Amino acid sequence: MSDPVLLVERETAVATVTLNRPNQMNALNAELRIALGDALAELEADPEIRAVVLTGAGRAFCAGMDLKEIGGGSEGQTGYELSVAGQDAMRAGFENFSGPVIAAVNGAAATAGFEMALACDIIFVAKGAKFLDTHARVGIVPGWGLSQRLPRIIGINRAKEVSLSGNALTAELAYEWGLANRVCEAETLLQEAKALALDICSCVPGVMEQVKTMIDTGYTMHFEDAMAYELETGIESSKQIDSAKIGERRAAIIERGRDQ
Repeated sequence: MSDPVLLVERETAVATVTLNRPNQMNALNAELRIALGDALAELEADPEIRAVVLTGAGRAFCAGMDLKEIGGGSEGQTGYELSVAGQDAMRAGFENFSGPVIAAVNGAAATAGFEMALACDIIFVAKGAKFLDTHARVGIVPGWGLSQRLPRIIGINRAKEVSLSGNALTAELAYEWGLANRVCEAETLLQEAKALALDICSCVPGVMEQVKTMIDTGYTMHFEDAMAYELETGIESSKQIDSAKIGERRAAIIERGRDQ
């Protein structure tokens, strides 16, 4: 019996999701893409899970789409049809998960694998890992947001350098350019990503998720519209505030800060 293409491990409020096709460098075939979308949907429906850490088994995070499948197709379906079905499931999973998804990039994140990392909220990367946009060299165009997300994160000129050359972006340069939140030792990557996820999950349920939505929504708006959106959202939220509880939490946060 073959190993599952996706592994899901729950630990308190955090789920670790591992792409598990190490011999194929975790290339995204239809089975894996659909499994990932289904897993994220199931985790969103689980009230105990508030954050996800996404990583890859073996030496790669994800080498991109499974080009053999796309080229060959199966059971009367074209590779394109297989690809679209998996893409729809996976994109829906990322877009609908209300908590943070932290990418723990343990090795190469190429093309669709790069796009998947960009779809996450936070990126941790291991020393020696790298990001590659090989769309132009392979002969396809991005379809999961790389051409739009990458320039917004690292700047348009740097994004053009990465995407038009197809050259590797090292972990250190990814951090310097603002793509990666942290560069970690390979052996501590997952531990550090989980630790941040658990820390985030210690925030007030419902509010942390709302703040994430506010950041994502406001980022797509003109600044003045975004400020108005924040004000309107804040007014609605204030109607449910318990001042006593907020005071207790603030005091605890300040005390915690003194100990650090």
